[in-house]
Amino acid sequence: MSLVAGRGPLSRDPAGWFSAPLPGGVVFVEPHPRRIQAFRDGRAVIDTEHALLVHRQDHPLSYAFPADIVGDLPSEPVAEAPGFVQVPWDAVDGWSEEGRRLVHYPPNPYHRVDCRPTDRRLRVTVAGEVLVDTTDTVIVFETSVETRLYVDPAHVRTDLLRPSATASYCNYKGDATYWSAIVGDTVVDDVAWSYPDTPPETLPIKGYFSFDATRAEVLAELPTLSPRC
Repeated sequence: MSLVAGRGPLSRDPAGWFSAPLPGGVVFVEPHPRRIQAFRDGRAVIDTEHALLVHRQDHPLSYAFPADIVGDLPSEPVAEAPGFVQVPWDAVDGWSEEGRRLVHYPPNPYHRVDCRPTDRRLRVTVAGEVLVDTTDTVIVFETSVETRLYVDPAHVRTDLLRPSATASYCNYKGDATYWSAIVGDTVVDDVAWSYPDTPPETLPIKGYFSFDATRAEVLAELPTLSPRC
């Protein structure tokens, strides 16, 4: 995700530049000495500490496994790693890395989430009602993801929010709960989200709210990208 997607260094639109341009189609393969498990019908069908990570442009990050450990699972050889194969993500019921449940893709060792207390202002309005207006916020810098402000629910008009049925999962921030705004006769679905039980690296935003600027009027004092040289 981070090297080859978004503004990553091997993506099509990198935020920075190399002193000498890289050739197109570069694939980065590296050892990944963590315990990877894949489960089917309640049992582990892959259990290894000898996986590789494959960073390929226009593809999600993927694991590559020694061909002799995948059994009868569907697989494809990895050209850049002789003797290793890739197993489709949906070929099994679930994946874990060092005991943590994974969804959609492996966690990227180059993906970082920094949560910093700040005095950047966040003001959110729905149907003329102010849901939050404070400078007591947490700014979240996340690799290849838009920078966002999160806020303690103590600063939010939570009386105007109701939990929605929407849910999502992030390998770096955990399970997300979504909230709809109800202001008089106006209902705005999924205007905000929060992570009620974050992993240790994102504890500063546990239970905090962030808001969708496409669903509400959001004024967020966020940094802007510097122009390229």
